[in-house]
Amino acid sequence: MKDQKNQSPSLLTVCFLSWFFTGKIPKAPGTMGSLATIPLIYLLHYLQVNTYYLIALIVGLYFLSVVVTDKIQKKYHLHDPQWIVIDEVIGMLITWSFVQRIDFPTLFLVFGSFRFFDIVKLWPASYFDRHEHGMGTITDDVVSGIFAGIFTLIMVNLF
Repeated sequence: MKDQKNQSPSLLTVCFLSWFFTGKIPKAPGTMGSLATIPLIYLLHYLQVNTYYLIALIVGLYFLSVVVTDKIQKKYHLHDPQWIVIDEVIGMLITWSFVQRIDFPTLFLVFGSFRFFDIVKLWPASYFDRHEHGMGTITDDVVSGIFAGIFTLIMVNLF
């Protein structure tokens, strides 16, 4: 029997948590993961996914991500490794869910505002970011996505 502590996470797990390996890009993996969410946003818009299904998708991704991230972080003694960007995907989806438009200015605003709030980490995002478990790793981006979504909605309606 192989020693499980010396094994790497499965390819499927890394693919999921790194959002198709975009989190493995050496420079700015969070930004790359956020950008790599835009094709998913286009797909959801093209498929005319309604708000209820979008929320169900986000909630499902959230719980799956928390469980898988927690398992990986505990098994490999990690705290919010940069290559895990599924939390950015969830945060971007949450931000976009407030406006559900795909014109360039709106997508630019969704991306920019989410990255801003994800980097700044206003409370309670900063609270969750300090916790060394899957829920903390994922939830700080959920909070940032909510802040960014509110900001984006306000900006879209003002301009």
